Amino acid sequence: MSDLNGILVFVLNTLAVLGAVAAACVAVRAEKRIDSVIALAATGSFIALEFILLQAPDVAIAEASVGAVLSTVLFVIALRKVETEKGEGK
Repeated sequence: MSDLNGILVFVLNTLAVLGAVAAACVAVRAEKRIDSVIALAATGSFIALEFILLQAPDVAIAEASVGAVLSTVLFVIALRKVETEKGEGK
């Protein structure tokens, strides 16, 4: 049973890291800015999942709240403000 748990943890760690790398690549390569912001939020979520798997729940909560939620909200607000000002001819 212990071997099965070790394999499961290894697979979950690998998937979390691959997901974070893939989401980061999408964030860099995306055509639209909003797509980059969403991919950046996904990257933060995968990193938070990795911290949970590494048994660091306090760091995972901080990463989820800042990396996945707060940064995303701030980026979306900034994008809306820039698009609004662009539309007004400023």
